[in-house]
Amino acid sequence: MNAGTVGQAIGLFVITNVDDLVLIALFFTQTTALRIFLGQYLGFAAILAVSVVVSIGAAQLPGDLVRWLGLIPLALGLKALWELRNNDESPEKAPTGILAIAGITLANGGDNIGVYVPVFATQGALVYVVVFLVLVGVLCVIGRFLATRPVVARALARWGHLAFPVVLIGIGVLILVAHT
Repeated sequence: MNAGTVGQAIGLFVITNVDDLVLIALFFTQTTALRIFLGQYLGFAAILAVSVVVSIGAAQLPGDLVRWLGLIPLALGLKALWELRNNDESPEKAPTGILAIAGITLANGGDNIGVYVPVFATQGALVYVVVFLVLVGVLCVIGRFLATRPVVARALARWGHLAFPVVLIGIGVLILVAHT
């Protein structure tokens, strides 16, 4: 594994999943760690499976068309920025079953798929998938930590949403520019 690729994978995971920390912390206030870990892994495995399959098809595109995949994270970033402006998100009471947690993880990962597909299509998926699967566990541990520190959870809920759209827009622009 190339250290640079591992670093990029870590950065991409952190940026695309920082918004999940508050949700995971909320899960920890409602159910067991085992259910949360299993639900997160099941849901994230589905996100990765969809991303890999779609990226395989996207990788078959002629080189000059691959760059246009950058429009996906760019559009998602602009959408997230627009939603930030409307500020209509509020956490709700979370379901507690493994399948419910997996479903919420998958539904919440639509933006992840939009970012992962062009990255996997242009850089390959194997290193990213391995790093991401390790980091799902780390994300759960951090979520548990946040669940026991309300001040940190409130700060993350307040500022994490600001960084997310900006980074998505940056990823989209980078893909558009890097593949010209």
